[in-house]
Amino acid sequence: MNVIINNSSMQPIYEQIVEQIKAEILSGSLKQGTMLYSVRALAKELKISALTVKKAYDILEQEGFVITVHGKGSFVAQVKSELKLEEKRKEVEADLEMAILKGKSWGMSNKEIMELVHLILEE
Repeated sequence: MNVIINNSSMQPIYEQIVEQIKAEILSGSLKQGTMLYSVRALAKELKISALTVKKAYDILEQEGFVITVHGKGSFVAQVKSELKLEEKRKEVEADLEMAILKGKSWGMSNKEIMELVHLILEE
């Protein structure tokens, strides 16, 4: 598990942890059943509060990426293909939204943006 915190980012640290662990699970780098670092160990390694890591692990568990067994630790859950597909769609949607906002900030109209999208899709 490779988590890197960007302290100058506007994104909260717990969200950075969640996104990076999700990405490793979805890419197959972290396989089902793999034990994650303990909350204390990851907090110590990243030099952050254990509560921040706990919050990230709780979110991962709520979203179905991690299973926590009291007294044993947190493990990568079996991620259903629908969940993997939904996560990929959310990522593409976020990228498209950023591209559209960039186009609009540069003065492009909706019509121009749509023409560009259609042009790209034809290739």
